[in-house]
Amino acid sequence: MAERIQPLSDVGPVRHVPAQSRTPARAPSFSELVHAHHAWWRGQQGGAPDHTAEAAYDSMHAAFEATHGKIARAYWCSDIPSAVALTEKKRLRGRVRSNFGFHRESDWATKNASDVAAELHRCDALAVRAKAVLTGVRQQICLELVVSCAANLLSLVDKRARSGDEESSAEALDRERAAIKKVESYYCEAANGQAQLIYFGGIAIVTLLIAVVATIWLSISWAAPVAALIAGALGAVVSVIQRINSGVFELEYDVGGPYTFFLGGLRPVLGGVFAMAITFAVSGGLVHLPVDAPAHSDSRRFALLVLAFLAGFSERWAQDTLTAIVPATPHAPAPAGSQSSQTASPPHERTPQKGADHE
Repeated sequence: MAERIQPLSDVGPVRHVPAQSRTPARAPSFSELVHAHHAWWRGQQGGAPDHTAEAAYDSMHAAFEATHGKIARAYWCSDIPSAVALTEKKRLRGRVRSNFGFHRESDWATKNASDVAAELHRCDALAVRAKAVLTGVRQQICLELVVSCAANLLSLVDKRARSGDEESSAEALDRERAAIKKVESYYCEAANGQAQLIYFGGIAIVTLLIAVVATIWLSISWAAPVAALIAGALGAVVSVIQRINSGVFELEYDVGGPYTFFLGGLRPVLGGVFAMAITFAVSGGLVHLPVDAPAHSDSRRFALLVLAFLAGFSERWAQDTLTAIVPATPHAPAPAGSQSSQTASPPHERTPQKGADHE
């Protein structure tokens, strides 16, 4: 049998304990709190309350919450000292988002249930990732779901020990595996969405810096490469927005926010560099601009800005365009009477790339 309870204040009347017993010398661990709760609960179930155990649990409970925050949700096994809990520690009196913590002690419950222990370890790993990667409401929701799955797993251990019905317990375990998989899917979607915001933040800030510097430069004198730098950076921004809107933009979210921000900041820089390279290729006569207009006319400038935007929008197109202007490597003449097994491709033909991508 297992019991789901709230913090001690919600369970029932608590015997008053002297103030000196409520202040342990150090903050207790969750394992110590679980054993104190188990000793108190055995006295309650036996019909002869142990006031010493009650006082020890009350003192340890208060010290634990003082360190880790209020126990917002908990599941306590009644026959064995095992439990899982979610703590919430408010910061700056609620003005800043609370700090949540996942706590589990179940070695006693799962020492003969390796299948349940494996799923609880999945919950541990998921809680660690949620704490390290997610923030705000996403983190709270994910941790709530993880605690719910862990609590249900612990209840299976109690039910298995009480009834011995392995078949129904196995079916329940399969349902919990499916539930954990759904929580993992939620984590991946939430983490990817959060990483997209950080990534786009890096893009926006770097693009803004490029635009400010380039605008100051162009206000003094026109320079095609500088104008192309802005157009290429904007092309990169539009490319990322399009991919996010299409739902196919996935990032490596477990690397952390700073690195994701750094990668986002590189995107407009790369787009601007490719745009400048295309501009230099046009100015040097390596790439023909199909516009019949003087070199300094507005029509030619607009056409060049369009090419620069395309270079930032699709780095692959820019790479292929620059690669096409490189002359083919000449082959050594084949011996008389022999045929070469390979035929050199013309410079304008390119090997198709697998999987179209703007990056």
